[in-house]
Amino acid sequence: MTAHNLNQESLDLHRQHQGKLEVVPKVGVSSSHDLSIAYTPGVAAVSKLLSEEPDAAYDYSIKGNTVLVVTDGSAVLGLGNIGPLGGLPVMEGKCALFKAFAGVNAFPICLDTQDTEEIIETIERIAPVFGGVNLEDIGAPRCFEIEERLKASLDIPVFHDDQHGTAIVVLAATLNALKVVGKNLADVKIVMSGAGAAGCAIAQLLFDAGATDIVMANSRGIIHPKTNPPKTRPELFAMTNKEGLQGELANAMNGADVFIGVSGPNLVTKDMVRSMDKPIVLAMANPDPEIMPQDALDAGAYVVGTGRSDFPNQVNNVLVFPGIFKGALRIRAKSITTKMKLACAYAIANMVEEPVAAHILPDAFDPAVAEAVAIAVEEMCSDEDK
Repeated sequence: MTAHNLNQESLDLHRQHQGKLEVVPKVGVSSSHDLSIAYTPGVAAVSKLLSEEPDAAYDYSIKGNTVLVVTDGSAVLGLGNIGPLGGLPVMEGKCALFKAFAGVNAFPICLDTQDTEEIIETIERIAPVFGGVNLEDIGAPRCFEIEERLKASLDIPVFHDDQHGTAIVVLAATLNALKVVGKNLADVKIVMSGAGAAGCAIAQLLFDAGATDIVMANSRGIIHPKTNPPKTRPELFAMTNKEGLQGELANAMNGADVFIGVSGPNLVTKDMVRSMDKPIVLAMANPDPEIMPQDALDAGAYVVGTGRSDFPNQVNNVLVFPGIFKGALRIRAKSITTKMKLACAYAIANMVEEPVAAHILPDAFDPAVAEAVAIAVEEMCSDEDK
């Protein structure tokens, strides 16, 4: 099916249903007795309880299984800064996936501000309703500060999926792709195109998992302290580019083992892939990857993945975020830690018992994935995280 046909189908679907979400009560309200216990006067007993015992909200209200999905519309998909209404259909879709894949309620909030202080204050003020916060499609570098400050001020998990969900699924894909070519994470050279929110999170988690050699590039070329210094995350970039490479992306890819792209279309050529060693190419720019899969394969790539559903090895966050929050909500975690993220990546990778070139990740529709991720979160949650 062509992109045009899919676009028209999506427009028709959204118009027919006026969006993808609705609010449905769990209890009956069809008699005076129903009203008396669901609303006044009976509900006053519940209100009094929660005012005296705030943690009881997890058992007596929607909070215990509900996530806030929030954006400012500043970095929506590959569409850029299209504002809150432009972001709304995406946030609705995210909420639908939470429910479909993990049974978690989620509600979309699209803020009519891109001011860091206003975003933080708004989320802090509405947070009591929710058991977790999923930040979505907020541009870098503001997303870093927003997440860190909310993690410090709130007692519920705050998770920027564009960063950490992406990092977790990319780590899982990388681990299984390396199994296919018989290499170890600690021994390979990884080149990344894209040094924004997703790129930084991927690099950090790869280092946390044991990677030792990562070279990152942005639109100006290889990140280097003199010729192309980083504008954010100096502590991260200080660990990269240990050979001191400079210049274009092609210079970094020569002799590399793994390419990870979270940047833009058509930035990688066949010759760049040919210069790699048993190439693993995860080209995830959407909708058009850094190199098309067949071109990468023609150039000798052993394993190829993209962000698209119409090619093998879709590297998709839907394998991550439903299960992350399902587990966090079940144990009432206050945060999502690095050890939880690593455990989730290993759990996803282990869902594929024998990875092969065309199958390095589990199917997004496998109902066992979200539960495996949830269990990984629970097992890595210490008393300090609750």
